Amino acid sequence: MSTSQIAVDQLTEEQAREELARLAAEIAVHDKHYHGEDAPVISDAEYDALKARNEAIELRFPHLVRPDSPSLRVGAAPLPTFAPVTHSRPMLSLGNAFSDEDVQDFVGSVYRFLGMLPDNSIVFTAEPKIDGLSMSIRYENGILVRAATRGDGATGENVTANILTINEIPKRLPKGAPDVVEVRGEIYMAKSDFLALNEQLAAQGKQTFVNPRNTAAGSLRQLDARVTAGRKLRFFAYAWGEMSETLADTQMGFVETFKSWGFPVNPLMKRVSSVQELLEHYREIGLERPKLDYDIDGVVYKVDRLDLQNRLGFRSRSPRWAIAHKFPAEQAFTILRGIDIQVGRTGALTPVARLEPITVGGVVVTNATLHNEDYIKGIGLNGQPIREGRDIRVGDTVIVQRAGDVIPQIVDVVLEKRPSEAKPYEFPRTCPVCGSHAVREEGEAVRRCTGGLICSAQAVERIRHFVSRNAFDIEGLGEKQVEFFFNADDPSLSIRTPADIFTLQKRQQASLRKLEKIDGFGTVSVRKLYEAIDARRSIALSRFLYALGMRHVGEVNAKRFARAFGSYAAFERVARDAMPPSEGNRTDRGNEAWQELIGVEGIGSVVAEAVVEFFNEPHNREVLDALLQEVTPQDEKLEVAEGSPVAGKTIVFTGSLERMSRDEAKAMAERYGAKTAGSVSKKTDLLVAGPGAGSKLAKAQELGIEVIDEDAWFLLVGEE
Repeated sequence: MSTSQIAVDQLTEEQAREELARLAAEIAVHDKHYHGEDAPVISDAEYDALKARNEAIELRFPHLVRPDSPSLRVGAAPLPTFAPVTHSRPMLSLGNAFSDEDVQDFVGSVYRFLGMLPDNSIVFTAEPKIDGLSMSIRYENGILVRAATRGDGATGENVTANILTINEIPKRLPKGAPDVVEVRGEIYMAKSDFLALNEQLAAQGKQTFVNPRNTAAGSLRQLDARVTAGRKLRFFAYAWGEMSETLADTQMGFVETFKSWGFPVNPLMKRVSSVQELLEHYREIGLERPKLDYDIDGVVYKVDRLDLQNRLGFRSRSPRWAIAHKFPAEQAFTILRGIDIQVGRTGALTPVARLEPITVGGVVVTNATLHNEDYIKGIGLNGQPIREGRDIRVGDTVIVQRAGDVIPQIVDVVLEKRPSEAKPYEFPRTCPVCGSHAVREEGEAVRRCTGGLICSAQAVERIRHFVSRNAFDIEGLGEKQVEFFFNADDPSLSIRTPADIFTLQKRQQASLRKLEKIDGFGTVSVRKLYEAIDARRSIALSRFLYALGMRHVGEVNAKRFARAFGSYAAFERVARDAMPPSEGNRTDRGNEAWQELIGVEGIGSVVAEAVVEFFNEPHNREVLDALLQEVTPQDEKLEVAEGSPVAGKTIVFTGSLERMSRDEAKAMAERYGAKTAGSVSKKTDLLVAGPGAGSKLAKAQELGIEVIDEDAWFLLVGEE
């Protein structure tokens, strides 16, 4: 007897498992007919009977509920929170191009890196850049088991229950699919569905949404999957993460396979082989943009061959083999009502325009950056006039520009509408927060407060930076909360240093003034704040270094240091011991630790000096020591090719390389788990020398460091 003919209360556990699998597959087929093709093959009553049987079996055997269960797609119970998901492969962002010249530079950089002549031999794909929410969907043995948002690129949020409500996403893959498949793409809401949703909300007297992108993101992050199910979200597949088997040898081949599996892919994706063809397709898509039923903000170009993608590799935050060519920024006219000065964590005085609210690109803009005092005066970074020398004054009618996620900026003024009483803006010479003198060093465009540790604005901004998204990323410590804790007089609430964040809960436990009883907080929000803080007691080394707020050590340099030293202890030892060359002494090259610091690929003396100054400051060391009692920076984990003979070694390339460009050589070494340096020292393990090698070769020989040529390098790593 078939399991479909056995009453629910008579099913054995094994029969129930088999029946749930059959029902999930059958209901998925009917969902496709009904939702995807508008052509149902059974009546509503028959469909309801299948779902009722599925739910009855799940009620009797709750431990057998499948990840692709039909019950999860329409009536999932609200989730208490979104669990973090560590991506098996990072979800990186793309670099941006804003002009034809940028695109030409991108294509040129690809050819230069690969050492190939620009003869149109490299094929690219070009596809619309969907303005939605990036998503990674994981299948194991053909079944959808997990879906996660991009998050910070390394860790996202588990939104599996909500993704299961989207009819366009297959819940199972066809036979023959690899055991592990991660399909990546964009969740979005169609313009027509967005308008219909707003009409429905308006008719109910409810607040309407602002734009499709934010609506899609908000709909996907509902704790109750039934809310998500009630909103029509859609999906385009265009990339992949972990794969147990490769599907094709080109970008286009992978996407075509996704299409054959039932994933929606963008029909405007095309292969091209020259800058001219890339730009032509970009303009064609631009002309189609108003007619499309989804929002796009540019066109993405990718090298089509996957072997070339692997050779090109990645920068710290983006692939070298892809770029997003953004559409021109949207602009609008409004009135400049005032100019405020913000003081950053490094003491920089930054002017911010306060605007008459205006909608630009679907977003209401009230503030815009004015960069620095020269920008206000109409002077560019090179000292040449910008805006034809027109300055910016309070009361001016200004042109505001916003492109994608770029901070809005004032790009010009309308002189014809300038009020007669408008006066040139006088940039302050003192800090608006602490009153200290504000100085502008020679060669810099920024004026900085000299108040240092007495300037509360700098201290607050340092804490804000510490908890920011790309640093410790502590949810619940936003701008207002940081200011509240910083200004709190109660010792049990005060957060003045990073370590105070991690002792807050302990101090609160002994306090009579409980945080949850203070206006603006509550039991749930306080519990979530403590959980978010505890979740960051162990953190990636690069994030830790970036969070410290050392001058000139942004995300890129933090990752360079993390990769070069591997552990915080090793980095701190070098930073504390390093002694720069004596000023004016041409023969002094600094001590060994200094040479090790500036030997990190991409790090120069300016950055190194800033690091040394930071660690030489006693107050900073006190703050760090206290923080390290609460937080553990994780050792850097490098992806290493199996059996790599150079894993963990420090390699220097010098001379004229003939079989690969210098950039490709460094990327190859890092791919095999090695570290690259820009200079030779006692820490160097291997020097790869091409023709014309000079001082680096001589020093390597003096130190007894192994030296090989380019051919030997290829033999060593097994790519001969």
